[in-house]
Amino acid sequence: MRGPHSSIKAPFPLYPARHCLFIAGVAGRHLQRYKKGRRQVVGCIPYRYTKVKGEDGLQVLVISSQKGKGMLFPKGGWESDETITQAALRETYEEAGVKGVVERQLGEWTFQSRTHGTDYEGYMFPLQVTEVLNLWPEKTNRRRLWMSVTEARECCQHWWMKEALDVLVDRLGGQQQLDEEEVESCSLNYGKSDEEQELGNFVFILVSLS
Repeated sequence: MRGPHSSIKAPFPLYPARHCLFIAGVAGRHLQRYKKGRRQVVGCIPYRYTKVKGEDGLQVLVISSQKGKGMLFPKGGWESDETITQAALRETYEEAGVKGVVERQLGEWTFQSRTHGTDYEGYMFPLQVTEVLNLWPEKTNRRRLWMSVTEARECCQHWWMKEALDVLVDRLGGQQQLDEEEVESCSLNYGKSDEEQELGNFVFILVSLS
């Protein structure tokens, strides 16, 4: 058991509030990962559901760029002293002020910065939001907005992030269909004995093979 003065290491650095805005933008710059000359960056698509089912009930969180000229999903450099999941959580916390569960990777993209001509390798993850913070390191530098999938597709400035969003929508849609089929199957089998369920499954297999 930990004593009253024991400390637990946080998944991302904790800084005094007065220093957060400055440090968040420069800390770890010398620890950036590169692969075949391309800087590795990690991002998340934070999402949540409203009461409406399907894509219409899915909302994603977008943020403004630091220069305020476009909207995008949270992303940033993957540092050598952290795992890819830790990087995804940290960047989403710093830039968007949300926490949640990082899910299976959506994909990997290579792209080039229009401004600097730098080559990048980007990894995107879904993040199911569990907590929305009122204060976060880049609050004064960025706006954040919950949007529908359609709105996010229209305003997102990066093509590769739009592709990641499409992957997420397809995945969540497929999962929802599986969940609905499972619920329907449970409803049909409710009240049946084990023998009746096994007989029904056997008949289904015979019909499928005939």
